Amino acid sequence: MTEVNARSLRLGLIDGDGIGPEVVRAARQVVDEAVAAAGAAPIEWVPLPMGHLAIAEHGDPLPEHTMAALADVDAWILGPHDNASYPPEHRTSVAPGGAIRKRFGLYANIRPARAFKGVRAAAPDIDLVIVRENSEGFYADRNMFAGSGEFRPTEDVAMAVGVVTRQGCERIAHQALRLAESRRKRLTIVHKANVLPLTMGMFRDVCYEIAHGYPGVRVDDEHVDATAAHLVRAAADYDVLVTENLFGDILSDLAGELSGSLGLAASLNCSAERAMAQAVHGAAPTLAGRNRANPAALQLSSAMLLRWLGTRDHNGAFGHAAERIERAVAATFEAGIATADLGGLASTSEFTEQVCARVHRR
Repeated sequence: MTEVNARSLRLGLIDGDGIGPEVVRAARQVVDEAVAAAGAAPIEWVPLPMGHLAIAEHGDPLPEHTMAALADVDAWILGPHDNASYPPEHRTSVAPGGAIRKRFGLYANIRPARAFKGVRAAAPDIDLVIVRENSEGFYADRNMFAGSGEFRPTEDVAMAVGVVTRQGCERIAHQALRLAESRRKRLTIVHKANVLPLTMGMFRDVCYEIAHGYPGVRVDDEHVDATAAHLVRAAADYDVLVTENLFGDILSDLAGELSGSLGLAASLNCSAERAMAQAVHGAAPTLAGRNRANPAALQLSSAMLLRWLGTRDHNGAFGHAAERIERAVAATFEAGIATADLGGLASTSEFTEQVCARVHRR
């Protein structure tokens, strides 16, 4: 084992709200098993408070000491938050996930959607990745240096500002094109330049400009409404899609459902230096504490995080661990083991036990 492979990762672990503690625990278990099976040093986990627990203990859903601690770890796993149920004085602030993305400049949100054998999917041949620009666009909570891009000049008028910058377009285009190079070498730019010619027109045009540096990738573009329709009819036609923040959020939820369930929808938030695993689904408070939540999305998100760390640190063991997790989750589904959202009978813990067992298989 090389010196790099021997270094122990320090990963933040943020439970969040609702089903968060259950799915975060399930992700941790699978990561620990996969890292051991790949021959890497054990993970040093750093638990950090967020959400209702943090409000109760620290009077803040995202305490500053949590933010400070995140700066001192290699990366982190974020459970879902339920900010809509926070006390009124905490509902007007930026949601914890958005605040973390903005603080650490996590400008890229990578959201794959694929169908698994053994899972009934509306689009059984779907295998794509949506690359969502994560720092500007129409998301008012993170597109301004200070304050919000949404405001109300009079009682009867509400306005929102969409922000698109050349820098933001260039860096997300590079991210998407590099990913397309590693897959089937096709990129679709998704925009709405017909009605937003300045903002979405610049997004489309800058992506095309950057694409000149990737001659092996075939690039086209579509309006977002057409893409939504085409995803339902012919999801297999897509490889990598790159788009603005709001459009990417909506399309990735659609793609997740087409693949079988939002319980399968993994995602990674990253920059060149930092990364955060965070499943697409929410906190599902009605399922909290019942051992019924589907942990697959956060387990697959954690695999994405390990692969990103392996690339950043030139550490093959982390990449092998990621592959083990992805194969184990797929094999568990193929064996007919699934949670209730997928029509199965397995509990959260039972599904996780099955994945952990398969992580060690070659």
